[in-house]
Formats: sequence, structure tokens, C-alpha cells
Amino acid sequence: MQQQEFKKYYTLLSLYLAQSIPMSFFSTVIPVIMRMESYSLESIGYIQLIKLPWILKMLWAPLVDRTSKNTRQYRRWIISSEIFYAVIIMSIGYLNLQTDFTTIIILMVIAFTASATQDIATDAFAILILKKKERSLGNSMQSAGNFIGTMMGSGVLLIVYHYWGWLWLLRCLGLFVLFALIPVSLYNSRNRKELDRSKKNVSPLEFIYFFRQKKIGGHVLLLFLFYTGIIGILTMVKPYFVDLGYDIKEIGFISGIFGTACGVAMTIPAGMFIRKRGIVKSIWLFPIVNVLVASYFFGLTYTNHATYLVYIGVALLWGAYAMSSVFVYTMSMQIVRKGREGTDFTIQIVLTHLSSLIIAIMSGKIADSITYRGLFGIEIGIGILILVALPFIFKKSFYERDEVED
Repeated sequence: MQQQEFKKYYTLLSLYLAQSIPMSFFSTVIPVIMRMESYSLESIGYIQLIKLPWILKMLWAPLVDRTSKNTRQYRRWIISSEIFYAVIIMSIGYLNLQTDFTTIIILMVIAFTASATQDIATDAFAILILKKKERSLGNSMQSAGNFIGTMMGSGVLLIVYHYWGWLWLLRCLGLFVLFALIPVSLYNSRNRKELDRSKKNVSPLEFIYFFRQKKIGGHVLLLFLFYTGIIGILTMVKPYFVDLGYDIKEIGFISGIFGTACGVAMTIPAGMFIRKRGIVKSIWLFPIVNVLVASYFFGLTYTNHATYLVYIGVALLWGAYAMSSVFVYTMSMQIVRKGREGTDFTIQIVLTHLSSLIIAIMSGKIADSITYRGLFGIEIGIGILILVALPFIFKKSFYERDEVED
């Protein structure tokens, strides 16, 4: 691997870590702290509002694209958004959860609006600096950054809070975000890519025009369905372990640390496989793996749930999710229009978030009605349906183009 290529991967890893660690902290650790402070479950539920900017970010993605004609200008968006993000995070540390709860929620939403903006610019920046053959490993960095961020944000920072308290925790979090900006600040592309097309043509309603492309329907359906064969299991695996008799500490290690580590470990192999085989030839592997994972959990319900079997299941589950994530990111980078890189990639990832949200909500009701075994059986069926549908919704010619035209 050449030094310039390694520099790209390291820069992207630092950026995705910078956004994922605070996200994981605010969405998973803050509710724990609030519960320790005797907050009601209703109040804790309001914390989920901080995720709204990540669903709505496609609304202002065209603005980021319109004002950025090269990697330098996308980098400017990244740095300014992250600095603002870090300042807001550190300012929250001076507030009290008991007396300033509403203000904290508002500041969190503002902070994550900045973080979502950084994500738009980072994705566009990645698409522009990565050569086509580098995108799979580049997306391994994105996936690895997300998993490492989850592990640190939901585990390590809780320990920091225990020993240092609220103020220093938020200070450390903000300083880490600023520190993560150093690689992108120093990054200097040898070939600063200028975008040919005038940004004056980028419409505020660009996210609507994305869906008007020829043959886009099959791709949208594929994005919407891709994770559905395992998301239900991911959502219900912790309650499943609770019902098996595991305590919170054990579940935190098995799923939060061991499982996430397995996810990180599988990102590089997945990226290398896609790099060697290409999008078209590797498409079948990941849905097949997802079906095998669902089948394993279905079979697990017929066993005595020996600890080693549980660990194997968690390793398979998180590994499959990580591999699928790398593939989805790489495939999505293939389907972007010149000059609209941030908008188009954002739209595609939001689609996967929406489908995952729907499946996550339904999975609880299904497991409650027909048990975990029934849920896992349905996940197998969904996975098989995706495999059957692949020849009809995955059009080879659509993904073999270097870039999607308007």
C-alpha cells in the first residue's frame, strides 16, 4: 500500500471516529447517566431527538455540494463544522442535567446538526479523494470508525464519567473531536480534484431529482432491503440475552465490546474482498452471510444456549453487519452524480437508516407476539426473499458505470 493511499485511509478513519464517538456517547451513555440521576423514562426518551438531524440532513446536503467545487472547499466545511461541534459539546459540560435539561437537549440537536453537516462533507470528500479501487478499503475505514466509536462512546467514556465527572468528560469529548481534525487539516491531495460541472446547477431540491434517474428504482429497493435480514436480530439480541439470564455487565461485554470488536475486525477483510472482486461479483456474498447468521440464531433457540454458542452468534452477527455496511457504503459511492456527491451519498444512507428504524420497531412487536424463535425465522425468510429478488433489482450495467449521469 502506497504512503498516499494509507494517508487517505488514516484521514478518513479519524473523521468518522470524530463523529461516531460523541454520537454513541449521547445516545447510549447519557440515558444511563440520566437513569442514575432518577430521571423518568419519558425524559430519557426525549434524548432520541438528537438523532433527527441525521435523518433530515439530506435537506441541506445540496447546500454543501453547491458551495464546494473541490476537496479543499469540502475540507473547509468539515473543519468549520467540527470546530463548532466541539465548542457546543464542551459548553454542555458547564450545564447541569437536573436544572438545564431542556437547554442541553437543544444544544445536543444543534451539535448534531453540525455533525451531520460534517458527515455530508466527509462523504463527498472521501468520494473525491479515493480512486475507484480504493473505495472499498476507504469504506472499511468508515465502518471501522463507526464500530470503534460505538465501543469507546458507550464504554470507555462511561468510565471517564465515573472517575472525572460531567465537566471533564465533555471537555475530553470536545478535545478529542478537535484532535481528530489534525489529519484532515494537514491533508494535501497531490491532485486536488476540481468538479467539472457548475455548482449553480445544484438545486435545493436535488434530493428529489436523485429519485428521477433511470433505473434507480431497483437500487433504492436494494438499499431499503439490504439490512432487513439481520437488523431485527441486532435490535432484539440484548433483550434476548436478558431473557436468557445474562446480567447487564455480561451483556455489555458480550455485545458492546466483544461483538463490536468482531465488527471492526471484519471491515478490512470485507473491503479487500470487494476491492478484489468488484461490486457486481461480490453482491451475493453478503446477503448469503446474513441468511446464515439468521439461521444460526434460529438454531440457537433449540439449544441450551451454552456460553460459547452465544459468543459465536454475536461474532457472526456483528461481523455480518460490518461486512454489509462496507458493501452498502461502497455501492452507494458508485451511484453518485458529479457535483452532487454529498447529496446523493447522504440520500442513500438515510434510506438504510429509515428501513432499519422500521424493522427495529416491528421486531419488538414480532418477538413479543411469536417469540424470538419466530422473529429469527422471519429474518431467515426475509434474507431468502432478498436473494431471490437480487437478479431482478440488481442491474449489472447500472453499477459498472464510472459515475451516474444526471
